[in-house]
Amino acid sequence: MCYDYHGSWDTSKTGAHAALFDPNTNLSSIYELKSWLSAGVSGNKLVMDLPLYGKTWKLKDPNEHGVGTAAIGVGPRNAGVLLYSQVVEFNKRNNASVTYFLDTTSVYSYSETTWVGYDDPLTTTMKIGFAQALGLRGYFLWALNYDYESTVNA
Repeated sequence: MCYDYHGSWDTSKTGAHAALFDPNTNLSSIYELKSWLSAGVSGNKLVMDLPLYGKTWKLKDPNEHGVGTAAIGVGPRNAGVLLYSQVVEFNKRNNASVTYFLDTTSVYSYSETTWVGYDDPLTTTMKIGFAQALGLRGYFLWALNYDYESTVNA
């Protein structure tokens, strides 16, 4: 499970909930996976689980919007969670600004005081490449029906 590193339990600042890397903490997929590998678990016994949902926060100041920026609570929807299909709709409906944060291999979008951290096709592809480079057995997505394309054609 390579996600839920940040969320509604910490409403004081935004966070990359599915960070591949985190230069400031152990809350990242690389730390998690390398811990298993260094403990002797073979890569062909590990599968990387990736999320198809984002975590939301309400920004304290709409002019400050980076990862780790001050927040005053969770954003809209179900306890600060948006399915990826809802993230796509949020971005369209609000003409949200989308920013890639390379330090964590994540993406976030924001509009006014709403901030959403999530993975998109590019960051997901990068994480899949990472899983392959580590020689993991594979990867899967939680959950497929959260994806944008699955809702468009439903």
